Amino acid sequence: MTIADKTVLVTGANRGIGQALVEEALRRGAKRVYAGTRQPLTHPDGRVTPLTLDVTSAAQIQGVAERVESLDILINNAGLALYDDLSDRAALERHLAVNLFGTYGVTQALLPQLTRSRGAIVNVLSVAALAALPIIPAYSISKAAAFSLTQSLRALLAGRGVKVHAVLAGPVDTDMSRGFDAPKASPESVARAIFDGVDKGEEDIFPDPMSESMAESWRSGAVKATERQFAAFVAPTPVASPTGR
Repeated sequence: MTIADKTVLVTGANRGIGQALVEEALRRGAKRVYAGTRQPLTHPDGRVTPLTLDVTSAAQIQGVAERVESLDILINNAGLALYDDLSDRAALERHLAVNLFGTYGVTQALLPQLTRSRGAIVNVLSVAALAALPIIPAYSISKAAAFSLTQSLRALLAGRGVKVHAVLAGPVDTDMSRGFDAPKASPESVARAIFDGVDKGEEDIFPDPMSESMAESWRSGAVKATERQFAAFVAPTPVASPTGR
């Protein structure tokens, strides 16, 4: 799956990784880039089509699905990260609404287009999906749930020819992680690594130095092996015979 001449949709495209993904897709020759943002967006490149998209709004998701006629790559990047201590249920629900159900809703709405193109879904997650970061536990829980969603979709959609990628990023220098005191990768380098991973067909993409240190042990480990074993339980998608019987 190369990006050149493809149609790409990026959610949360107004800043950080999302903005960098839009620019990197253009640099790699994308035919059209749909940029989903909660607030109106303008872009000087005519290949960019702004879309008003709050991923927690079923009406806006449906509007986007009706407007996007064809799609090769969906990048679920929109996310929420707030510091909390799990004492407030509402904070957990807010994270799940964006990071889990937002990803689910956008994916389901655009699945017909992706199935027709035998395209790809890229879910931008976090290493916190693998091991909770206790200073942002609600975020960690929501990303762990979104990773499980990603693994499930990967198995369920394989028979339709749709690839599903998980981006397991470490700290990235964005507004969302501004208060987190740790070495951070640039959004631009992460965007490049994400598209490189899609090009190479990597199911789980580790796009920065911190996460890359985990990649080899993850890919050869027991959890990944178990995912592959469980995927075998999904019944193959029936293929119609030439006679229609």
